[in-house]
Amino acid sequence: MLNEIKNDAQTRMNKSVESLRHDLTRLRTGRASTSLLEPLKVVYYGNETPLSQVANLAVADARSLTVTPWEKVMIGPIEKAILASDLGLTPTTVGNVIRINLPALTEQRRKELSKHVAHEGENAKVAIRNVRRDAIQQIKELLKEKLIAEDDERRAEEDIQKLTDRFVKDVDTVVKAKEDELMAV
Repeated sequence: MLNEIKNDAQTRMNKSVESLRHDLTRLRTGRASTSLLEPLKVVYYGNETPLSQVANLAVADARSLTVTPWEKVMIGPIEKAILASDLGLTPTTVGNVIRINLPALTEQRRKELSKHVAHEGENAKVAIRNVRRDAIQQIKELLKEKLIAEDDERRAEEDIQKLTDRFVKDVDTVVKAKEDELMAV
């Protein structure tokens, strides 16, 4: 029973860290990355469709992306989707290829993004602590029902705390790496 609780807590804490990593890949750092455009939706025959399902996304060089629609009629809707997004990017169409140049980030924008990264890191830590609280609550319920001894409860709580500390440290590492990436010119 205790091992199941610990394993469940570890899995959920790991998911919080992975979710943070995934969310941070979408942040624009000044280097071109197709993950920047992946959340965009395009109207395709009346349906909202992810951009990656109607076009080929590619990194042309360090500061530009290319979007090659599979159908020529999709150029207009893709441009509209990019302009309507909050990314602040301007697409340029050359034939069948949409080119997106990423402007260099200003120092102020880098600092704003760094604060956002720190905020996301705090949210991940809160999620990890919530998992810890749930696990400890389950352990206390087992003690209350006299299914485990007090020594087992104390040891299990210590193990859960060690897990929590490890995953909080992982979050700090991920946040620090992203902040360093953002502040690099």
